[in-house]
Formats: sequence, C-alpha cells, structure tokens
Amino acid sequence: MKKGLLVFLILAASCALFAGGAKEAALGSEENPIVWSFVPSGEMERVSAGAQEVADLLHAETGYYFSTNVATEYVGVIEAMSSKPPKAHMASLATFAYIMAADRGVADAALVSVRYGSPTYNGQFITQRDSGIRSIKDFAGKTFARVDPLSTSGWIIPMIEMRAVGIDPERDLKSVVDAGSHDTVVSAVYNREADVGATYVDARTRLEKTYPDVMDKVVVIGVTTDIPNDGVQFHPAVPAEMRDKIVDALLKIVKTERGKEALNTAYQWDDLAAHGDEFYDPFRQVLQAAGLKAQELME
Repeated sequence: MKKGLLVFLILAASCALFAGGAKEAALGSEENPIVWSFVPSGEMERVSAGAQEVADLLHAETGYYFSTNVATEYVGVIEAMSSKPPKAHMASLATFAYIMAADRGVADAALVSVRYGSPTYNGQFITQRDSGIRSIKDFAGKTFARVDPLSTSGWIIPMIEMRAVGIDPERDLKSVVDAGSHDTVVSAVYNREADVGATYVDARTRLEKTYPDVMDKVVVIGVTTDIPNDGVQFHPAVPAEMRDKIVDALLKIVKTERGKEALNTAYQWDDLAAHGDEFYDPFRQVLQAAGLKAQELME
C-alpha cells in the first residue's frame, strides 16, 4: 500500500471516530461504574460507610466496579433513576418510594431485606413520656417530625392512620418537620424539637449511645400495620445477565460475616430474600383503599 493512501485511511478513520464520538465504556467498568444510590435511613456517615463496604465486596465477587452515594431524600434517587441516561442503576428504596419509581418504569425489585427474620416491618409513633399524648387523636395542634415526605413508615402510613381517626395532617397538625432520617426524628422528639414523630420499629435503639435514657424518655404510643421492607432495585437499563450476577453475589455476601456486618451497618439488614414487584401489591392495595396515588404525593 502506498504511503499516501495509508495516511489518508488513518486520517479518515480518525475523523470518523471524532464525528461519531468516543464509544462509552461498558457499564460496570472502572470508567463507567454501576451507580448504587442509597437513602439515609440513619446517620448518613454510617450508611455511606456500610454501602461502600458492600460495594467493595461486590466488586471482589463480580469483577464489576460500583459507585455508591447516599441521597439526602427519596425523591433525589427517583429523579436520578428517571434521568436519561440514568444517573443511578441500582437503588435501595423504601416501599412507597419504590412504588413511585416502579410506576415511572425506572425501577424493578429484585431483593427484599430481612430484619429479625421478616421481610416486613412496622412503623411506630413516638413522643416524650411526659407529653400528655396518648394516642393519634391527641396529635391535633402538635408539631410532627417525619423522616421525609415519601418515607413509608416515617410519613405515608402514619398519615393514612391519622386520617383514619379523623386527624387531617394538613389542617390539624401545628406543623410538620422534615428530619431527614429515622435517627433524627428520634432526636427531635428527645430534644423536644417536635411533640411527636414516626419512625420504623425501633429506631430509638440507634441513639442509645448518644442518649442513654432514650428508651425511657421517648415512648412508643402506637404501631402501624405491616409494611414491606426496603431492598435492592435495578433500573431496566441494567442487562439481565449483569443483574442476575449481582443478585447472586449479594445473596452470597449476606451469608458471610463481613457482608452481614456491612449490610447491617448501612441498613440493619440481617438477610436478603428474592422478591419481585408483586411482593408490593398488598401495599398498593392499602394506598388504593386510602385513596392515595403515588404521583399526587410528588406534586
């Protein structure tokens, strides 16, 4: 081949590459890691540390690279999964937030966490022992601390149960404080920054080192109905083969001492169980019976 022709072909190939743009690195590579977004169920630093440890274990098991982050609120994760291209490929959303993401077609459940041997949990209403508040009917005129507007146990179910006994949260509560995490709700009630709050059972135990008398000073005055646990969800853009490999790896990791410790640090997960979207159907029926639609609560 003549030198002039060879140079021409090289230049042509280079121009074609430049015009078409560089090819994106494969998902799961170091250049394009799988982004796993968490939400702050407890202290953000603790969740972040546990999440990163799990990601490291997953990398060792699968060879894929992962990038973890802890969003400040549930909506942030849903929006990240809704962007094009998605800014989050995996998530660990609580029940209601997952249903919203699933309704948008940006998340599909693969694993549900197990705590204390159960894939479901309950929320609880808490207040100061000497507050005089004995039941939900006493909430009128009080300041309510919630985790987040989309927190299942920290707001959605408590809101439904308030309405069931005639308390309209918008009209009857003095104010609503967005605490940002279950730990912070307990702290707000403990420090009398809120009269009453809602968390998962029993978020108080996470603050016993900080407030040794929290279990005595902050009391539970009601427990909600069963709620499906949080878990692991995938964006549809994640290939089935990759998803299956990650799921298998997580089910293996959670059986190890190091893996169990990491998952417990992040989210107090004792185990993981394979459950798909249908696992959340009974909760959808609860929302339907209450006349609530996920999208309406986003507006």
